[in-house]
Amino acid sequence: MEKKTVRSVERALDILLCFTTQHELSLTEISHQVGLNKSTVYRLLASLEKKGFVAKNEATEKYRLGFRVWELSAHLERVDDPAVMLLPEMERLRDILDETVTLYVRDGKERVRVQAVESKQTIRRVAPIGVRMPLNVGASGKILVAYAEPEVQEMILNDPDWPEHIDKEAFMLQLLKIRQLGYATSVEEREAGTSAIAAPIFNRQGKCVAALAVSGPTGRLTLEKMEEIAPTVMDFASRMSKMVG
Repeated sequence: MEKKTVRSVERALDILLCFTTQHELSLTEISHQVGLNKSTVYRLLASLEKKGFVAKNEATEKYRLGFRVWELSAHLERVDDPAVMLLPEMERLRDILDETVTLYVRDGKERVRVQAVESKQTIRRVAPIGVRMPLNVGASGKILVAYAEPEVQEMILNDPDWPEHIDKEAFMLQLLKIRQLGYATSVEEREAGTSAIAAPIFNRQGKCVAALAVSGPTGRLTLEKMEEIAPTVMDFASRMSKMVG
């Protein structure tokens, strides 16, 4: 006997399934794919956006999957989930450097920690999964901005909540240097006593989809030490890019 289903739930799920083949879709495109009128699709998208399952790119007026999907996938044991797929490489990097290794993705004007492997040292960086942080401070945040599309950078820089103590011109110069070096560093930018180095992870289309970061106490992870380990971090990020691609 066929089970009864809730029509509105089915429609919302059909909208989410539209993103299995495309990264971003307009309201019109989604409406066409699911066979519903725009007003109905708009209301469903508003509900999904409120719950974090989709996000709207204000620059392009298109929708994409939100990172509540990442939060759910953290509980799935699937080899094709990037947070799970990259875990062995993250563990290898942790064992080599003996510092905490984390993976971040951008969600609008924030970054979300979607995976973490903590150092085995007594004094270490504790990194709970699912935490949201700003993009204008921290090595991984700067990576996600440095390699973002121009319209995304503009949105972030023009954010009315941009901290007054962070000079935008200096920040842009930092982004330029990051692209030249291929990695970013931070010392006590977001949290006292903590340093971090991060490198970009790209997909097959060359888009930065995540930031691989190594963090630890400033006493161990000095600027000199981060410069020393930068080639290793970038090498692992490059290998992860091939895996994601």
